[in-house]
Amino acid sequence: MSLGFGGVSRVHRACGLSRQAIARGIREIKDGKVLTGRMRRSGAGRKSIVATDPKLVEALDAMIEGGTRGDPESPLRWICKSTRAIARELEQQQHPLSHVKVAQILHDQHYSLQSNRKTEEGADHPDRDAQFRYLSAQVKAALRQAVPVISVDTKKKELIGNYENKGRQWLPRKEPIPVQGHDFPGPNVPRAYPYGIYDIGRNAGFVNVGTDHDTGAFAVASIRGWWRSEGKRIYAKAKRILITADGGGSNGWRLRLWKLELQKFADETGLHVAVCHFPPGTSKWNKIEHRLFSFISSNWRGEPLRDYETIVNLIARTTTAKGLKVTCRLDHRKYPTGRKVSDKEMRLLNLKLNRFHGEWNYVIQPRLT
Repeated sequence: MSLGFGGVSRVHRACGLSRQAIARGIREIKDGKVLTGRMRRSGAGRKSIVATDPKLVEALDAMIEGGTRGDPESPLRWICKSTRAIARELEQQQHPLSHVKVAQILHDQHYSLQSNRKTEEGADHPDRDAQFRYLSAQVKAALRQAVPVISVDTKKKELIGNYENKGRQWLPRKEPIPVQGHDFPGPNVPRAYPYGIYDIGRNAGFVNVGTDHDTGAFAVASIRGWWRSEGKRIYAKAKRILITADGGGSNGWRLRLWKLELQKFADETGLHVAVCHFPPGTSKWNKIEHRLFSFISSNWRGEPLRDYETIVNLIARTTTAKGLKVTCRLDHRKYPTGRKVSDKEMRLLNLKLNRFHGEWNYVIQPRLT
């Protein structure tokens, strides 16, 4: 304005601002509408791409859901695809955006860029990814048909007593909770075996805290307890149930006792029990790990698990911002180890193996009486 004629061009060449922006600024000054403390008027500027394309985040999440990786104990997730590859795939789905914006959205959705971590043992199974895709398809189909889908597993066993529990909690300054200096307990120290059932469709958890041993009988007893307590009422019309489980442990695909007890459960309830196991070495991808167990660990971090009542109360009080609710009960029954299941007992099972990896994917149907 002080330069007079040609001043707009000189300012444009000096600082790179467009002539239109300079002209608008001059008009604002002349009109007395000088804005202080802001770069632009309220509501001005380009709208966020998430606002102009409301289905973008949903498309992004759906696209990378199958490739998500992460530590179950952490709320963060990460993916193995590059941002450029994601941007190309989204553009093919009519969601054009740059790879830089993909990275920004991923950070907003609690993804993070991670380095390698040594967590796998042994070589990957050649059909690992195919089993993941099959399992995902089975879960989605069951949820569409209102079939109960549960993810099951045993959480890490916990020592009962005044032992250190990892993590920190807010306490008065310089007043930490004193615990024993060593945690090398003998066989007489009691232990807790939390077996979890996570209802994927309802975002609800059920935990059966055992006090004896983590066996196949204990695993199925926990599922039976969930069905009697909640499942039978919520899924009154269900004729089938889908269970996703790890490949090992008390619900492993090699464990005969697991299948024998599931047969008893099917006979009692009349349900067709479909089971899909995760491939070897991929137990962390089970939904229950990062939808239930991680939040339980976060809820009781830094709190010594002095007795069974403390464990039950802390698990039952676990909630999340997305509405997770958890039911917990204590199981004092005995589950002796060393139970052998004979070949004859196995032949009596009404077990139907799937054509694709029948050792991992099978259905146990009720036996006719």
